[in-house]
Amino acid sequence: MGTLWWNGTFFTMNAENETVEALYVEDGIIKGSGKKRNLENTYPIKKLVDVQGAFVYPGFVDSHLHMIGHGEKLIRLDLSTMNSSDEMKRELKESVAKTGKEEWVLGEGWNENNFFDRKLFHREELDDIAPNHPMFLTRICRHAALVNSSALKIAGITRNTPNPEGGLIVKDLKGEPTGYLLDAAMDLVKSKIPAVSQAYVQHALEKSVDDMVRHGLVGGHTEDLHYYNGFIQTLDAFKTVIDGKNRKFRAHLLVHHEEITQMKKEGYSMGDVTSCIELGAMKIFADGALGGRTAYLSSPYTDDPSTSGVAMHTVKQLEKLIQQAREVGMPVAIHVIGDAALEMALDVIEENPVKKGRDRLIHVQVVREDLLERMLNLPLVLDIQPRFVASDFPWVQERLGEQRLPYSFAWKTLLNKGLHCAGGSDAPIEPVNPLLGIHAAVTRKKPGEHMSYFLKQSLTMFEAIQLFTSGSAWAIGKENRRGKLKEGYVADFTVLNQNLFEVEPDELLQTKVVMTVIDNTIMYQN
Repeated sequence: MGTLWWNGTFFTMNAENETVEALYVEDGIIKGSGKKRNLENTYPIKKLVDVQGAFVYPGFVDSHLHMIGHGEKLIRLDLSTMNSSDEMKRELKESVAKTGKEEWVLGEGWNENNFFDRKLFHREELDDIAPNHPMFLTRICRHAALVNSSALKIAGITRNTPNPEGGLIVKDLKGEPTGYLLDAAMDLVKSKIPAVSQAYVQHALEKSVDDMVRHGLVGGHTEDLHYYNGFIQTLDAFKTVIDGKNRKFRAHLLVHHEEITQMKKEGYSMGDVTSCIELGAMKIFADGALGGRTAYLSSPYTDDPSTSGVAMHTVKQLEKLIQQAREVGMPVAIHVIGDAALEMALDVIEENPVKKGRDRLIHVQVVREDLLERMLNLPLVLDIQPRFVASDFPWVQERLGEQRLPYSFAWKTLLNKGLHCAGGSDAPIEPVNPLLGIHAAVTRKKPGEHMSYFLKQSLTMFEAIQLFTSGSAWAIGKENRRGKLKEGYVADFTVLNQNLFEVEPDELLQTKVVMTVIDNTIMYQN
């Protein structure tokens, strides 16, 4: 006995424009598809679900984000919407007024590229705003932070503090720290911020999952297992929140390389933890981000020739990490934004091939033609974030210069070469709404703006939706079980009120989520 889903347009995503009239589901798996009458005559139906003319797609999955971080953004001071330095200053003052004496003021998501004056607050300016509170403000890319003098003092950072490996303490002409910290330098302060409680982590995760299903997401590939009191406590939070009953959600957890030892000690290995939670590849950062000029490039930044970015590891260190992953039977998921970081990752992967599964390269924003050819010869998936085009242009052109742009954010080129790509948001860095990612992939522009960037790199609607369906499934080796509406695949559906293949691209953003269905269970209904 099973469930018949009917009275809608069901896009199989097996082939472009392929639709069916109804689906029959048993034990959470699609057993039949086609015409309603034929399914009724073939299968023992216990329940009928009328989707009332809506449009049903395979469940959208975000292939790269930080789920607890997304929840934190929902409950913390959100600076991502600030459009001027004055607005950010006012918001910070209001937050300080609400914060208990000597407690930390924590903010998320500022982006100086949204400010007319491109202002980076100096520690002394932050001291005026928060004279009695240590302050830690994370940039939108999460590879840079602003802190005040109180935070620097707590962390013991002075003019004599050397740059940590893989990081930079920005100093003024007198050699004094400005309060601007890049990549590993952030950890010097972050390590002094009081640990969050387990209740806080669970609350943030609850907020995150509920928001994601509200946006039509049935799952996410997330990297959280290092930042919230360690591997086991964070995993426990996932098991508590996503219990498979009150909340169903397909959480695929990347494992930060520093947590592999703890993972083994606790008796875990890659694969299923519960019916909803699984452990994935080892996560490694190879470089930083373009916003803070810490993405590792093969030649200097056009707008700052003094730097080519930051390599988070030496070649030998990266090789040691990848060998560690191979020893425990894990693929790797490497954050690579600059072409030099990508080249380093490929050098090591080629010498230490994966034995099971596929390695994942995350972001892959700046590429070269020679590196494209090398990627074709490896079992890889490229984890891209289409929304970065809307957020990073036009300022990223200043960073990279015209010469590098043809192979930067070049999603169409990657697909045309035959490389497999998955689509994510990198939330909380970008909004978690997958429709924004699909819109950016198709239009190459911000919503409502006329200017598109490198339109020849635009994807078709079918290709864009595939990023968040079959692409995400391919990334974790589940392409024969997830990401399509066909027999043998899981009953995960994103149900929308519009046909994405027929609406104008900007109208796509007016689309409403009617239902989010996970494991044949309605987890959200509008």
